[in-house]
Amino acid sequence: MKNNINNTVCIVLIGIASVLSSCQKDFLKEEPIGIPNSGNLLVDKEGFESAITGLHIAARELFFYPDGSRMSSLWLGTDVACTGDRGLADFENYTTWLTPTQWSAEFYWNWAYLDLIPRANNIIEYIENPDIEWNSEAEKNAIIAEARFFRGYAYNFLANLYGGVPIVDKISDSPKTDFVRNTRTEVYEFVKEDLEYASEWLPVEAPEDGRIEQGAANHLLAEVYISLEDYEAAVASATAVIDSPRYQLMTERFGNYTDTPGDVYADLFKDENQNRSTTTNTETIWALQFEFQTPGGTAGGQKWYANGWLRAWGPKWWDLRDPDGNTGMELTTDSLGRGVAWVRPTPYFYDEVWKEDPNDMRNSKYNIKRKYYYNNPSSAYFGQEVNPVAIQADTMVNYYPMIMKIEPQLFPEGESFGRAFKDTYIMRVAETYLLRAEAYWRMGNSEMAAADINKLRNRAHAEEVEAAEVDLDYILDERARELIIEEPRRLTLNRVGKLAERVRKYNPESGSSVQDYHNLFPIPLSAIDANIDVELGQNFGY
Repeated sequence: MKNNINNTVCIVLIGIASVLSSCQKDFLKEEPIGIPNSGNLLVDKEGFESAITGLHIAARELFFYPDGSRMSSLWLGTDVACTGDRGLADFENYTTWLTPTQWSAEFYWNWAYLDLIPRANNIIEYIENPDIEWNSEAEKNAIIAEARFFRGYAYNFLANLYGGVPIVDKISDSPKTDFVRNTRTEVYEFVKEDLEYASEWLPVEAPEDGRIEQGAANHLLAEVYISLEDYEAAVASATAVIDSPRYQLMTERFGNYTDTPGDVYADLFKDENQNRSTTTNTETIWALQFEFQTPGGTAGGQKWYANGWLRAWGPKWWDLRDPDGNTGMELTTDSLGRGVAWVRPTPYFYDEVWKEDPNDMRNSKYNIKRKYYYNNPSSAYFGQEVNPVAIQADTMVNYYPMIMKIEPQLFPEGESFGRAFKDTYIMRVAETYLLRAEAYWRMGNSEMAAADINKLRNRAHAEEVEAAEVDLDYILDERARELIIEEPRRLTLNRVGKLAERVRKYNPESGSSVQDYHNLFPIPLSAIDANIDVELGQNFGY
């Protein structure tokens, strides 16, 4: 047997040598069976479903693929947030920071035009191939609807952030260097058309957690109608969500942590409480999905791009010393996680918005942690409350109230990881009420606006607002109370034209430098330079 094996090996080696000598480099030439591309993937429903997954990946990467303070450009320098980390300068000085070459100005532009919009256009264009077999026209249209939802989402994002931008609704197989900017109104009109189609053809109930359903299109439509000053349509679109039996505010405790102290607002943000498949949560319209150690379960496919809000918004409480100068804190799996204070909420959020009603549930100890206790057993102060004055704590970095919606209950990567794997709201019906309230107020109907706001205030056991008190600033205050961190605050303030005004009033770090023209981001210089055949144009002031 051994001799037979040796003889076989010799024959194989001789054969290989013969092939190498005769074929030379041709032996190394690869002949792929097929290169994956839209032409051979987008040929059936399964292929289009895979392409839809790419849209969801791009949406998740919008918020969590960049790391460090860069992931927080939609909050830093607004009325609700400034930098904490002493080594950061993000938006401290608007004039020197926010320029056409600044990282965030390019990132959001490239995310839309290089990632999400081309993927959506690809689906919309290839799906018209007459050779593709569908079980029904509705099945096909539902795929188109989800793609058009994401394209509308991207263009609404762009219009809110940059103003007028080029509308690109087709894929191109050659370089194009003559893009023309559409007006902001034209972009919103384009978004409206996409979302109206999506509203018609998306399913009322998504086939799985995280997928887009009709309510998401109607929710976003309400915002877009407001931008187009069609307030009656905005009310109707928001009402379609609010009156749907699928969505209701959660008013009683629910989910996986009802056996621990808390309240219903805190329950909304506990691990595994965001999806209908795991709880009775009827407030979720759309939540980004994260899965630990699952391929594709995080942005960028890496664990480092899990939900990074804890790391960004959390204080470095774990670095606090006790009055003797010894280590007073330690990281444990039942602690608050490892924040690094890239983003520090402003006094406006911590103090101003709660003055009229400090007992608002959203200000409870279960939702904003304002007291810390030494948890290192080796410290002589173990179990005692931290006195920041006694230890001269850095209240921009190490000691400030922590918004508890960022806290994970599970630490699969260990307590020092600093990130979470819980799912992340993009749309809740609570915001739909606030959009409808804004539309009512803009119509001059403050009574109905107050009624919608009071839906949230009643849930929070807060005092009701009177109709005469409602104005745009009050609505923005209520959005801060309800949607802090969840809401990309810069987009909202840009949309309503209030960013500069409110930064001057409420952000002591950035207020002296912000100018009115900062209500819009600059068009990236890289985009202007690449568009060599037509002048793309820059926003005023940059």
